[in-house]
Amino acid sequence: MENTLVIIGGGPAGLTAGIYALRAGIKTSIIEKTFPGGNMLLTEKIENYPGFPEGISGIELAENMRRQYLQFGGELINGEVKNISFEDNRKVVYLSDGSETKADAIIIASGSSKKKIGVEGEDKYTGRGVSFCAICDGALFKGKKVAVIGGGNSALEEAIYLTRYAERCYLVHRRDTFRASAYLQEKLKQYPLITLLLSRVVRKIEGDGEKVKALVLENKGTGAIETIEVDGVFISVGQRPNVDFINGKIEQNPSGYIITDYKMQTSINGVFACGDVIRKSLYQIITACSEGAIAATSAERYLSSQNI
Repeated sequence: MENTLVIIGGGPAGLTAGIYALRAGIKTSIIEKTFPGGNMLLTEKIENYPGFPEGISGIELAENMRRQYLQFGGELINGEVKNISFEDNRKVVYLSDGSETKADAIIIASGSSKKKIGVEGEDKYTGRGVSFCAICDGALFKGKKVAVIGGGNSALEEAIYLTRYAERCYLVHRRDTFRASAYLQEKLKQYPLITLLLSRVVRKIEGDGEKVKALVLENKGTGAIETIEVDGVFISVGQRPNVDFINGKIEQNPSGYIITDYKMQTSINGVFACGDVIRKSLYQIITACSEGAIAATSAERYLSSQNI
């Protein structure tokens, strides 16, 4: 009987795992609930992926990976995974539409999603001035004032990107120093349209009932409450792993990230994980791809051992 592999998630980790698995002769399906590419699709230009000295857009790199996967004969299934189960050596993946897919091995590469800040107005105005993706929505704020919340690489990248549209971009961070790379912090100085608001905590997002109008901040140093007029708020305060479908069946750390060994093996035999869904020290496209390759190779060895 032909070995089968199901990969949950079609980001760089999942697509790479799929390419490696197909080249090993394993019948492979990737289940992706949106579009193949994952968070690559939210990055306008990728400058640190080897082989592209001029950089490459996230959309283009994602499309290249998708085409390569399909050229090797891979299957793409559009659907949302709601649950998984392990019956003897056979694994079952259950989708939200009621269908199910059985496999001999599973690779979880479901990635991560943007975190919320949990303040009044955030949910109410999401899609009406509150956004979690500058590349998706930045063009809607041409000539307007916006704020980016966060202090990591993504926050600085989004603030820089928004300067092509916005009249003014406030970069709000709760600490007095950024967590972003030294390279991005230095690059930030080249953009006079960006105003830094450090040691500020967001207390409220205000609006007129239809659209965002202002951002209420607390100065951590003085305790003073400040209100700045903005038309858009872009939230970039980190990620959370997309693991709701696991339902406690696989070992995770307190933050929800899946724990694996160096072979990408999880606590369940024949179930592997890779990419932004696992616990690790660096979350980048290149690390996701390398983990995908390792996960597929480990899955191949697992499947071979089951056939002995």
